Amino acid sequence: MKIKYLGHSSFLMTESTGTSIVTDPYDDSVGYEMPSVSADAVTVSHHHYDHDCVQKVGGDPVILDKETGYVVDDGVEINSIKSFHDNCRGKKRGENIIFKFHMDGLDICHLGDLGEDCSPDLIEMILPVNVLLIPVGGNYTIDAKMAKEYVDRIMPDIVIPMHYRAKGCKLDIDKVDDFLDEFNGENVEIVEAGSEIEISRHDLGKDTTTIIVMETEQ
Repeated sequence: MKIKYLGHSSFLMTESTGTSIVTDPYDDSVGYEMPSVSADAVTVSHHHYDHDCVQKVGGDPVILDKETGYVVDDGVEINSIKSFHDNCRGKKRGENIIFKFHMDGLDICHLGDLGEDCSPDLIEMILPVNVLLIPVGGNYTIDAKMAKEYVDRIMPDIVIPMHYRAKGCKLDIDKVDDFLDEFNGENVEIVEAGSEIEISRHDLGKDTTTIIVMETEQ
């Protein structure tokens, strides 16, 4: 499968069958423009402007913004888990939907704007995960330290950070470096990639977790 980073918390994921999914499309208030893409389905973790700009996605996709189980045309499975956008059970910022995707034999998890502390119950619902898409910028989501704890507990093969202050971003969130610094001295591989990567089951099962820092085409 292919994963293309569109910026912020938005990714275009395409299975080998051609079925495609876009996560959390954003509007220009983020500080840069959402690329023009089409998809069969769009997932929305919560209804804030930097995560629910579904009109930016072409192709007449189905919109998934609630707890649900859904199968896209060619058998791509999408499941969701209710969580919270803050560490006080949603009293501050409301709920957040975590989405899990099964594509080309891989389990991918998009944590959305997760803000709650790491708990055994939530980890049990999230597992298993091969590829973890995780917010790391803090302030509105979990911060670098808490993101590290989630990685340690979930133990995915591949971690892709998102929702951090990239070039042009106007949001008051931290850079990705703070998250990467949490792994200093640990047995992880940090890879800088472009806007698109391809992952198969052959990339799994390594002795180390791989953190892939992606860049947009902008």
